[in-house]
Amino acid sequence: MKSLVSMVATIWRLSIPYFRSEERWAGRILLGAVIAIELSLVAIQVILNEWYNRFYNTLQDKNWDGFVSAILFFCVLAAVYTVLAVYQLYLNQWLQIRWRRWMTQSYLRQWLSSANHYRMQLLGDAADNPDQRIADDLRMFVEYTLTIGIGLLNSVVTLCSFIVILWRLSAQAPLTLFGSRLDVPGYLVWAALIYAVIGTALTHLIGWRLIPLNFRQQRFEADFRFNLVRTRENAEQIAALGGEAAERERHLERFGPVISNWLAIMQRTKQLTFFTASYSQVSTIFPYIVVSPAYFSGAVQLGGLMQTASAFNSMQTALSYFITTYRNIAEWSAIIARLQGFEDAIAAGRAAAVTPPSIVLMPRGAGAFALDRLEVRLPDGEPIVAADHIAFPAGERVLVTGPSGSGKSTLFRAIAGIWPFGSGRVMVPEGAKVMLVPQRPYFPLATLAAAVGYPAKAGEFDDTRIAETLVAVGLPELVPRLGEEAHWNRMLSLGEQQRLAIARALLHAPDYLFLDEATASLDEAAEAALYRLLLDRLKGTTIISIGHRSTLGAFHGRRIELMPDGDVYRVRDITLVSAAE
Repeated sequence: MKSLVSMVATIWRLSIPYFRSEERWAGRILLGAVIAIELSLVAIQVILNEWYNRFYNTLQDKNWDGFVSAILFFCVLAAVYTVLAVYQLYLNQWLQIRWRRWMTQSYLRQWLSSANHYRMQLLGDAADNPDQRIADDLRMFVEYTLTIGIGLLNSVVTLCSFIVILWRLSAQAPLTLFGSRLDVPGYLVWAALIYAVIGTALTHLIGWRLIPLNFRQQRFEADFRFNLVRTRENAEQIAALGGEAAERERHLERFGPVISNWLAIMQRTKQLTFFTASYSQVSTIFPYIVVSPAYFSGAVQLGGLMQTASAFNSMQTALSYFITTYRNIAEWSAIIARLQGFEDAIAAGRAAAVTPPSIVLMPRGAGAFALDRLEVRLPDGEPIVAADHIAFPAGERVLVTGPSGSGKSTLFRAIAGIWPFGSGRVMVPEGAKVMLVPQRPYFPLATLAAAVGYPAKAGEFDDTRIAETLVAVGLPELVPRLGEEAHWNRMLSLGEQQRLAIARALLHAPDYLFLDEATASLDEAAEAALYRLLLDRLKGTTIISIGHRSTLGAFHGRRIELMPDGDVYRVRDITLVSAAE
């Protein structure tokens, strides 16, 4: 019961934001229409139940006029039922896509907010495969919530309607055993209730393990798919290393849990289907067995027998809703658990950025970009880099050096505001634009013009300006391809990607540009040409570079080094050099 209450609370928490959002009236009207139609369909079932009595009595009495009248009445009801069923499906699907669109936008906003997606990975990515959460789980959550919710409403309303009918029919068709009449008020209601309760209890006893099995199956499938994508994205390196056999072995290892868990689902589903199929077959004849003594004793006519059987079946179906939808409910429960885990991971990533101790990104009205008592730590709390007070005045060129593994890249991430683990302050002049260019730049699947201008909106930089910038960074051959859409990270060499990243920096012209070995894949001559280009075109930009080549010193007026100091590397100014003109 505690788990059920918790599940209902989670469903409510996941569902209600949409119906309180800016789309609330459209959502509420669509949901109200779907519910109203569902209630109308139940009303038609009640009317049809009364119709069974008249129709079968006309057959027993060979009443032709009554038979024709009953057929015409049924045709009218069937036509109304068909129209309502069609529009209920149409409105339900309309509500599904609007609801899913809103939830997708909301989850994307939370996931891709202020580097939260990156912090979630640093914290261990408790919500594995966010792509599946957003693409698949949201779709299935909306679909199952409406389908199961509307089905549950139908069952409750049907149950309430047919309890009254069955109670009345119990009096008209009294319980008769071995020729003796037994006075049991509402015995048909009690028979249906006992039958359904026993079936529900046995169904849950057999099938409850499907919930964790479905949860694990989705995770194993997503992990297997993710590793296949990784192989596709790194095809060149795998081919160069001759790693195909190792990749096959790795994929088969990932596929193993998919198979073993699926076999467990098969076994449990087989047991559940044995019971539910048997239960469904027995349900067909059970009401006739219960009512037949009254019919054969002459207490009711054929119409009364058929009406009673129909009402009994309707009530029993309503009571057995849990049994017939158990597999869907099990999968729905797993989806809810995955979305709950995703939301928890989003909240944890957001909390990591603001929960003390953390690195605070603090805007300042005037003055230089500065680090104040900064201590950068790993997510587990281990310190790696410390800086007492370092300032970067406007227009300065600074070279950051230090041993491999000393935390230079992590320091840059902290300065950029995406690494919260640690303490101290990063003071940024208010309104300043900061750009971090990593060694491996990212380009979205888009046209080349949009990829170079990322993260600006497509069209913000005109093609003439982009083309001139591409020529300046040494990529004139790409100018004719500005309108081509491709996977640029895969199609271009790392050196070409780094040239494109420099072109992006030139287009955006940030106030503070952090280059994390951003030209390491280029030869020294090409690297020198790009740095001269940066110094020439971004005269007011403060450029801070990480690099290992001694030739970089000529393009920076100041050098700081990460030097060992106990358990951490401390940032220290060590020398001044003359910047290249």
